[in-house]
Amino acid sequence: MSDPLGRLSPVVRHAPAKLNLTLAVTGRRDDGYHALHSVFVPLGLGDRLSLAPIGGDRDTLHVTGLDAGPPADNLVFRALAAARAAVGGGWSGGPAPAPALAVRLEKRIPVAAGLAGGSSDAAATLDGALEAWGAELDETAHHAAAARLGSDVPFFLVGGPALVEGRGEHVAPLHGLHGTPGVVLVTPDIAVSTPDVFAAFDAIRSHGDEAVRLSSAHLAEELRAKLSAADLVARAGVLASANDLLPATALVVPELVPFKRALSKLLHRPVGLSGSGPTLWALYASEAEAIEGAGSVRSAVEGGELAALGSSAPFIAATTIVGHANAQHGREP
Repeated sequence: MSDPLGRLSPVVRHAPAKLNLTLAVTGRRDDGYHALHSVFVPLGLGDRLSLAPIGGDRDTLHVTGLDAGPPADNLVFRALAAARAAVGGGWSGGPAPAPALAVRLEKRIPVAAGLAGGSSDAAATLDGALEAWGAELDETAHHAAAARLGSDVPFFLVGGPALVEGRGEHVAPLHGLHGTPGVVLVTPDIAVSTPDVFAAFDAIRSHGDEAVRLSSAHLAEELRAKLSAADLVARAGVLASANDLLPATALVVPELVPFKRALSKLLHRPVGLSGSGPTLWALYASEAEAIEGAGSVRSAVEGGELAALGSSAPFIAATTIVGHANAQHGREP
């Protein structure tokens, strides 16, 4: 009898960071979660995962790069378990359970930053495990498995900008972005608890700002039709304010407010907050311009012109927004 492992090959996946260009809180759900209307975009910045079938019955994970926390708590393991449960014996070597996988994760996205790095890793692991085993799930089962892993995970199955609603389970692709806008990301070395931010939101208001919801809906409509990189950048002033969590985050980490103001003054452009933070973003017409902007931030931090928060320098990166036409659908670029 042939060894089924001999027919399986390693798989490499790119797990992109995400950015919230808008975030409107539209209500409180019966399950206790907040309902959202948010335009998500994937970024060129991302983690790299490789998955290789191995003998035995225990998955392994080796992490390099940025600190990802304790390996045992990593969403990669939950994603592997979810993929194996969904597949059952329906893989190329079935009906036996799908074999263990050795996963290597090169962490390039800072954790707990509002960039959904862990959720992206989970989506890439789910997709990569299926390919590594030669297995398939229909779209409904694939989406359901992703949704069980976390609110942001289904977005990463789309492969481009999307309107995300509900808790995160309703994802509608937005195919109208033309061009490749650049983005500067600055993640201060401060911890921001998402539950604390939502608790602060609930303490100061019962629902989101109608202007934020309208801005989010308008951007979704434009990205559903056609929007150039230059036109997106022209809307940065509106988008930088189109986040219902801004006031709540300011209450939880008030020191972020003057830092955000100083960053905007340094870059001479609007600065937004991704999700509940602490990552701040600024839009550019191209990656080259974003690289120049990121260099200015590094120089300002090193020279003391921009005072760093926390005990170390902020994470600073120049990257791009990835549209559907340029998306790699999880495969390593």
